[in-house]
Amino acid sequence: MFSLFERIGKALMTPIAVLPVAALLLRLGFGDIFDGQIALVMKSAGEAVFSNLDLLFGVGIAYGLSKNHDGAAALSGAIGVLIAKAVYTSIDENVNMGVFVGIIIGVLAGSLYNRFYDIKLPEYLGFFGGKRFVLIVTSFAAIFAGVLAGYFWHYAQSGIDTFSDAIIGLEAWGTFIYGTLNRLLIPLGLHHILNSVFWFQLGDYSYIKEGQEIIAHGDLHRFFAGDKTAGVYMSGFYIVMMFGLPGMALAMYLGTAKAYRKKAGAILGGVAFTSFLTGITEPMEFLFLFEAPLLFIVHALLTGLALALAQIFDIHAGFGFSAGFIDYLINYKLAARPLLILPLGIVFALIYFVASYYVIKYFRVKLFDESAETPKLQTDNDALAFINALGGADNIVHTDACITRLRMRLKQNKGLKEKAFIALGAKGIIRPDDTSIQIVLGTKAQHVAESIKEALKR
Repeated sequence: MFSLFERIGKALMTPIAVLPVAALLLRLGFGDIFDGQIALVMKSAGEAVFSNLDLLFGVGIAYGLSKNHDGAAALSGAIGVLIAKAVYTSIDENVNMGVFVGIIIGVLAGSLYNRFYDIKLPEYLGFFGGKRFVLIVTSFAAIFAGVLAGYFWHYAQSGIDTFSDAIIGLEAWGTFIYGTLNRLLIPLGLHHILNSVFWFQLGDYSYIKEGQEIIAHGDLHRFFAGDKTAGVYMSGFYIVMMFGLPGMALAMYLGTAKAYRKKAGAILGGVAFTSFLTGITEPMEFLFLFEAPLLFIVHALLTGLALALAQIFDIHAGFGFSAGFIDYLINYKLAARPLLILPLGIVFALIYFVASYYVIKYFRVKLFDESAETPKLQTDNDALAFINALGGADNIVHTDACITRLRMRLKQNKGLKEKAFIALGAKGIIRPDDTSIQIVLGTKAQHVAESIKEALKR
């Protein structure tokens, strides 16, 4: 079950990757940069993405879960979503599953592809074998899912509404819990699943478009639809990513022995600036996650506190990708009270610095002393070096990557040397079970995955 959720969390990054483009288009269509027809075109283009998130999730998750990222799986996901929606609305026109229909059908389509993509039928039915059979079986599975949703989804929706009301009723405490859990789930890669509930399902906002009522679900979708009350579950991340983690990076630098500060500064400067500019935090977090887990718990609690304070100060600032400076500038005029993020951020930079510095000193945490002496692998081909570090080509079952992690399925991961991965630039190593390993590399993870695939083909 954990392996399934971990793979779903990874697959969710495929449809989410399109959101920065949609958010930028909506921003350009706001009316203050362009006007008239150009603004209308930009806005319509952005809304086209947000209005079809369920379809994008179905396509992206099916594609992400399929063994070889085949287009047949993506097509099955799209067909499945269209069929399921048509079926459940024909039974009950009030049913609206939001992105959940995309997630459910995406998982179904991806799983059915992996089970049947190479199925062989009798010769007289041979045309319908293999990948074509996936389309057929997914269609029938979608009909069944649509029927179940038409008659029973209102029970699930009632549970979601109860959960939403409970979280919203907790006000700042609910936001604190979400922010803390969001960070604590990062080592497992399951924070994407948590985010999909808060960002794409929690809360509703209705607006009129071309004479029809459109309902936006979730904090992120509602924010870009113009809901001024949205952004509660995103605003505080700006405080952490733009200010808190860079403050922690400074504490780590000063807490490192002088002999190793040059190397530490080079590493910390890069990951802190990445966090500030883009909001990508994993390269920074995995520097201390395993060496100083208490420091990571402090970080998780401070993230929860930042989100709670942003809600208390009535800040509503969303993002299309992550809470970095780029998104801050792009979405500034769509946000409510975004200037307050700056003084709060400075305060949190100081809090992060002081808390981190004393944890490092008190518990004598050594983050860079050993790694600074780790010998570098002497190779001109990182792909081959990774293959060797992973136990050789015969040990590799499947190669994949998300934004920052190389995700490998192996015959077995025992005996693999972590120092070999660190020498190749790994920020952290996770072994979810005996046959898989996640290697945190930062934004080059996808490039490394493709290089490994090409090397394995050769």
